[in-house]
Amino acid sequence: MKACVTGATGFVGAHVVRALAERGDDVRVVYRDPNRLKALAGIRYRRSKSDVLDYRSMRRALRGTDVLFHVAGNVASSPVQRVWELNAEGPVVAVEAAAAEGVRRVVLTSTISAIGTANGNGPADESTSYPADWLGLTYPDSKHAGERAALEAAERHGIELVVVNPAYVLGVPVDRSQPGETSTRTIGNYLRGRLPGVLDAPMNFVDVEDVAAGELLAADHGKPGERYILGGVNIGWAELIDRVAELSGVSYPIMVLPVSIKRLTRIREAIGLPGALSSEASNLMGQDWRFTSRKARDELGYTSRPLGDTLTATIEWYLELIEAGAFADSRGSGLSRWAESMQLASRLGLLAPVRVGQRVVGRRIVAGG
Repeated sequence: MKACVTGATGFVGAHVVRALAERGDDVRVVYRDPNRLKALAGIRYRRSKSDVLDYRSMRRALRGTDVLFHVAGNVASSPVQRVWELNAEGPVVAVEAAAAEGVRRVVLTSTISAIGTANGNGPADESTSYPADWLGLTYPDSKHAGERAALEAAERHGIELVVVNPAYVLGVPVDRSQPGETSTRTIGNYLRGRLPGVLDAPMNFVDVEDVAAGELLAADHGKPGERYILGGVNIGWAELIDRVAELSGVSYPIMVLPVSIKRLTRIREAIGLPGALSSEASNLMGQDWRFTSRKARDELGYTSRPLGDTLTATIEWYLELIEAGAFADSRGSGLSRWAESMQLASRLGLLAPVRVGQRVVGRRIVAGG
């Protein structure tokens, strides 16, 4: 199969390229910055320097290919205009360029947050309705808009569009020298003693290699117009940090903040007060992101590995980076100073009453060390 991959130098995209190449496919990589191609070191692929927002250059990139994996996107909340361009407009350009070049199948990488939240009603699935007034969060709203627009464009042009919705992706990048994978920074910051706290909310975590395998399954077996959740394990953020502490032997205390902090951060930002945690970040982490991948398992044959395997691999990779001095020049931040204060309080014994108080209030207040 001749495949084209956008977002190929990113965390998930690089694994998709490697999985395609390893099974013998002819892979063409869409890229803008040649310096980022080092993320694909050791993989056989063809190059196409293109802009995913440019229709003509995308047509050139897709010429002669059989399937497009549109993995490109912006996992961020700012700058808002750029996030919306890449996440909401990019998928439409991809579908229309594919149609013009006779590429009949497109696999669009979205996210579980574009589906909606479980809202305490048990794990959400592909049929979950997105809030009528949307979430008011840049990343999920832009990805949701991109899904809708791409599906409409695919229907107009007769394109077989399959959407995959990965959960929160952990694991190791293809290029192990890369320290900056967005979704793994929570673990990395904990191991470096720079994570001050998490919200008392659940998330679905998945291994990046399982997501890449799911993308290929979606291309081969997915039903056009359908979406498939590529997830793993539902677990709370505090429990995740406890497992990281246990597996790594690294012990730092972090605060487990109540979900109600979301409202306080919005108020703080509205009146212009500074803070270590942004309103967007707290609102995103504080949602009920529990999901089931039953549909992907039943229809695609998708599987996911145990969370412990993923955490062990992620921890080992980050500890290698720390040992190699990859973060030696990193500067402190409001979050790191908050984390240092937590560690000082622990050394002074000030967290002992807090730990006891957890039993009284009936919820976690401190996690990790």
